[in-house]
Amino acid sequence: MAGVALTRQSLSDVAAVDGGVPRFQVTSQAGQPGFGAAAGSLDRRTDAYAGPSRGRGARAGGGIGPLDGATRPGPDGATASWVVAENKRLGTTAWRIHRHKGGIAGFANRTYVRRGQRVTLYVTTAAAAFRAEAFRMGYYQGTGARLVWRSREIAGKVQSSCPVTARINMAACDNWKPSVTFTVSAAFVPGDYLIMLAGSGGRQSYVPLTVWDPASTATYVVQNDVLTWQAWNPWGGYDYYQGIGRCPARQYPLCSRARVVSFDRPYANEQGSGNFLKLEYPLVRFAEKHGLDVTYATDVTIAQHPRYLLRHRVLLSLGHDECWSLAGRTAAVAAHDRGMNIVFFGASPILRHVRLRSSPLGRGREEVDYRDALADPLNGKASPLQVTGNTWGSPPTNWPESYFVGEMYAGFLEPGRHVSMVVADASSWVYRGTGLHDGSAVPGVVAADVDHFYAAMIHPGNVQILAHSPIPAYMGQTEIGPFYSDMTYYTDARGGAGVLDVGTSGWIPALSHDRSGCGPSGRPAGPRCASSVIRRITGNILRVFGRGPAGHRHPSAANWRRVTGQ
Repeated sequence: MAGVALTRQSLSDVAAVDGGVPRFQVTSQAGQPGFGAAAGSLDRRTDAYAGPSRGRGARAGGGIGPLDGATRPGPDGATASWVVAENKRLGTTAWRIHRHKGGIAGFANRTYVRRGQRVTLYVTTAAAAFRAEAFRMGYYQGTGARLVWRSREIAGKVQSSCPVTARINMAACDNWKPSVTFTVSAAFVPGDYLIMLAGSGGRQSYVPLTVWDPASTATYVVQNDVLTWQAWNPWGGYDYYQGIGRCPARQYPLCSRARVVSFDRPYANEQGSGNFLKLEYPLVRFAEKHGLDVTYATDVTIAQHPRYLLRHRVLLSLGHDECWSLAGRTAAVAAHDRGMNIVFFGASPILRHVRLRSSPLGRGREEVDYRDALADPLNGKASPLQVTGNTWGSPPTNWPESYFVGEMYAGFLEPGRHVSMVVADASSWVYRGTGLHDGSAVPGVVAADVDHFYAAMIHPGNVQILAHSPIPAYMGQTEIGPFYSDMTYYTDARGGAGVLDVGTSGWIPALSHDRSGCGPSGRPAGPRCASSVIRRITGNILRVFGRGPAGHRHPSAANWRRVTGQ
């Protein structure tokens, strides 16, 4: 990334660029105002990373600072006493929706919020009355959440239909009337929240909300991928992949898709939680159960506050993190250049190129992705880095994800299909304590979207492939023939940062849903069970990455030629 001209493109985009060479170069913004250029150093005696001073709000010693008195190393990562204490508090299972009956839905006027700010909920329901309850999601002695706030009883109202903007097919409910407003008090500990809307007659649904701490210097930033949640949100009939109306046969992407999607509408997926419950919550629960030194932000938070990442050691990208804005990507690159490790706990990260604009309800509440540069109004009128082609690697942006991630999106398994993760380099620190060897198969881990290493892609030269899992052609869809799910790891020679991509969006679900059949009712019964193995590997990653730039202790060893034969 930094200082490297992009001279190769993603396989699907090479033909679109003369000679396979992009029309301009892209470098990181390290050294630019607001992004310090100096690298830190590792103190091998204390496992602390002494970075350059970040100023107000940083730990003593720098932004990616030494562990303070309330933070300790643990077997699954750096722990914080406040997270341990928080999860010993009284929890409840009342947050769970056991049978989703519908009949109530809503959204908040903010995707993320800090203490002291006010949140307005917009709710539509045929119920005579409803209430809103805010649950902080975590472990809480196994119950999964803690009730933090409850509204009074509120009269139900069926809101107006949500208009659709012609040509861009954007469904937006900014014409709804406010239902209830509350202030985020000190009781709202930073974290991921689900606000349950509970109406008479058993009507229930969720509204997600992230409470962030602008002064955080925690070890780990859990990034909630709301840009991707919204991209796949069909509320009102349209998202980036489907829409109401006919299109020519075999056309992709569909002509009926949305070009702009709005946060001013409920989520249609997972009882209104977006993609939080299936693809993010198991990792949040794992982190809180082990008392890890975590803080929470959305990808919109990071795009709107790009210096935020500079005060943290590790960015955790969860589940299905495919939609990235230019501001979010450059913020991650700048922090990576300063030594921040990154884990992509999913697949297809940084695939789709989006940008934000304001809605009638606030800044950054409309998400733009034409998926066609020629149709984007900014094409030829703004920086090519702002124009939304089909992918980040498409013209005119020509900035594929593979050099930063280490690999790229390959395709997906059909719904309900799972294959084993196959170990490719058991000598790696990632597999410590698992008892696995080269060729070991961990059942049922690989599912849904997958990433694959291609030698023809632009990529770091020192990519180490940790798992290389074959996917039979009849089980998935890809444009490359037989394909694999690869877990990759590489380290940066300058700042020492490590980047690890697990290569499948089945990873986080595997933390809690064992498919190996080795325990009663799917519960892990020993170290060979899939969930036990995935938890141990996850703990190893968080422990090593939480100590500071991973390349200072565990530089990657290129093995991609041997493993893939490319």
